[in-house]
Amino acid sequence: MKRRDTLNFKIGSVGIGSKYPISIQSMTNTDTRNAEKTLAQIKELSSNGCEIIRVAVPDDIAATSLKKICMESPIPVIADIHFDYKLALKAMENGVHALRINPGNIGSELKVKEVVESAKYYDIPIRIGVNAGSLEKGLLEKYGVTPEAMIESALYHINLLERQNFNKIKISLKSSNVPLMIDTYKKIANQIPYPLHIGVTEAGTMKGGTIKSSIGIGALLSDGIGDTIRVSLTGNPLLELPVAKQILVSLGLKKQGVEIISCPTCGRTEIDLEYLANEVEKYTANMKENLKIAVMGCVVNGPGEAKEADLGIAGGKGQGLIFKKGEIIAKVKEDELLSTLYKEIEDMRRCFKNENE
Repeated sequence: MKRRDTLNFKIGSVGIGSKYPISIQSMTNTDTRNAEKTLAQIKELSSNGCEIIRVAVPDDIAATSLKKICMESPIPVIADIHFDYKLALKAMENGVHALRINPGNIGSELKVKEVVESAKYYDIPIRIGVNAGSLEKGLLEKYGVTPEAMIESALYHINLLERQNFNKIKISLKSSNVPLMIDTYKKIANQIPYPLHIGVTEAGTMKGGTIKSSIGIGALLSDGIGDTIRVSLTGNPLLELPVAKQILVSLGLKKQGVEIISCPTCGRTEIDLEYLANEVEKYTANMKENLKIAVMGCVVNGPGEAKEADLGIAGGKGQGLIFKKGEIIAKVKEDELLSTLYKEIEDMRRCFKNENE
């Protein structure tokens, strides 16, 4: 899978572009004016795999809160600004690591120039965020809601920045319509050199949003398109991170962390496989080691079907096998399966740690 070549730069400590790993973003749903509450959520998101965080900046009080938020955040902070260029200026003064704006909606070209000059001074990138639901009236009349309309909007905003000799630009062209989103990103990918932030906006709740995001983001990543991603789900942003991570892991684009594989169960299953799989997933959720763990329902076929796993369980009636790299290493009672597996996981983690010291 060859990634599309792009310009490269950094948002804080995180590299953006084709020479860096694809990063996971999210957005707080706290009131940014409450710095303590916002920081608490950022820290929780960071500990669960978020690498860049975006916060809404609706007014001057929120822009003032950014000073404390940016100083104490464990990950880079992007300020989301609409309409008021002065908020963008204040956000940069208060330490944000990037802006998300649409240059055309923050005022005259003179105001855009002022924002760009400040971004140059603080050496921070700007993300241009085009959304199918908020396209300019003239473009809607000309094209309707189409890739052409979204791309023309993006190119217009890009041109405003390029005229100021600014190229630390990241682009997003999001839609809640998955085919439209995929088509738009694919078409613009051949027209610009800038990194792309990809996602299905307003994707929905956990069930539907996970499916839409996995299809949309996965389709683009499999074509080498995309440099940062966000899975947008209704509710707690913590829900987004396991989905985003799993998309990257499934495509071989993220190696850090544990991958769980488990069979769908069938008539041969004589063990509570769903419970076992969920418990293993919870136990390993925040582990950083590159491990593949299998939870299989059949003693006969389990080790063979999951021979590429580092460790695994193959369940039988009242008992099960523990296997390592496809080889059976123990046969234990059903109520001892998890504790035995966990011991093997910890042994393997200690080996990894010793190798890296």
